[in-house]
Amino acid sequence: MGKVSKIYEKLMAGQSDANISFDDLCFLLERLGFASRQQGTSHKVFKKGEGFVNLQEGNAGKAKPYQVRQARETLKNLNLHP
Repeated sequence: MGKVSKIYEKLMAGQSDANISFDDLCFLLERLGFASRQQGTSHKVFKKGEGFVNLQEGNAGKAKPYQVRQARETLKNLNLHP
């Protein structure tokens, strides 16, 4: 299983939203075809078609849990997977 698949499985399992790396989540979204745009200094916005995900790095390099949940819902709604 490759890195993208491992990150995807961890994200979609929904059991460790507070332990998803910000960099890993950004990497996954880019690999799934989302275009990224830096929003100021602390936010990154990823967009693909009608879906978008707004991320901000939290403590210790982790993605914020509520944003991880939003990313998961966006991937489900767009039916995206590696």
